[in-house]
Amino acid sequence: MKWRSLEESAPDTAIRPLHEILAERKQLIAKYVPPETQAVHARVVAELREQGIAQRALAVGAKAPGFELKSHNGVVVSSAELLLKGSLVVCFFRGRWCPFCVGQLEAMNLVLPQIQQARASLVAISPQTVQQSFFMVDQHKLRFPLLSDAGNQVARQFGLVYRVPDDQRQVYRRAFVNLPFVNGDESWELPVPATYILETDGTILYASINPDYTVRPEPAEILDILAAP
Repeated sequence: MKWRSLEESAPDTAIRPLHEILAERKQLIAKYVPPETQAVHARVVAELREQGIAQRALAVGAKAPGFELKSHNGVVVSSAELLLKGSLVVCFFRGRWCPFCVGQLEAMNLVLPQIQQARASLVAISPQTVQQSFFMVDQHKLRFPLLSDAGNQVARQFGLVYRVPDDQRQVYRRAFVNLPFVNGDESWELPVPATYILETDGTILYASINPDYTVRPEPAEILDILAAP
């Protein structure tokens, strides 16, 4: 299944709300993906909720850990250097194989000029390798750094990491989602998708963490927070 970019989907219209884009992708999955496969994913989401991973993750008011990670073009990006310029928006995502991650990052890409006008920077972090991030930037024409968090070391400090259960691994394998190859390790660990806004001193101003990978915050919500006095 080829996921069209937002620009391909509606080149001459106003930016559509992200939840509409993601709802369409959910509908396609409901139509084409076997119910037993959908049930596995739903169970994992429910278990992560029950375990309280979102409540244990770093929240508003906490100090975010600093990080230095390689971008899609192999350049080391430092959070400390970005915070010297202004606020920092950080999107933790699962990988280029996830249509909901793709949808979110394409939507954030469309509002990048407004983020920059607010004197803020945008980065996205995943456990996928630098090469996979390069492919994603190239395919989806992203204009901000995708950072490779080898071994989910930074995501772990934010409290976002979980291990993919065995039955979900089998589902991914059947769908040709080879996480050991994509991420460059055998851990089968992923971050729960999360979006943060960090103030210049590293304090978390905004946090959106949801075990349901089909739900992401609207870019307009991020812009509203950045524009607030």
